[in-house]
Amino acid sequence: MAADKSDILQGTLDLMVLKTLDAMGPQHGYGIARRIEQISEEALQINQGTIYASLVRLMQKRWISGAWGTSDNNRKAKFYSITKAGRKQLNTEAENWERISTVIGRVLRLADRG
Repeated sequence: MAADKSDILQGTLDLMVLKTLDAMGPQHGYGIARRIEQISEEALQINQGTIYASLVRLMQKRWISGAWGTSDNNRKAKFYSITKAGRKQLNTEAENWERISTVIGRVLRLADRG
């Protein structure tokens, strides 16, 4: 990726959070961030401020919900879950991402042919 690993295309973090919750079920913010980093093979580094800003945005849109629980290390933590509306949005956003990335790939391949 870019020189600064924290640079994430605007809007893609929300998509990754929704996908993570869809795939793994309820997770706390730290767990979501670590899972995204793990899947990206550490190409992405997500700080707490970034992940929590995304979680607040997604809750305001009602794409995720939150409930207090106890983490693996016995600490109180808010666990987030994807909602029905969030699943619908995830499907829409994933389709858009696939379409856009295909178009960008096509343009880059054609540009090489000069």
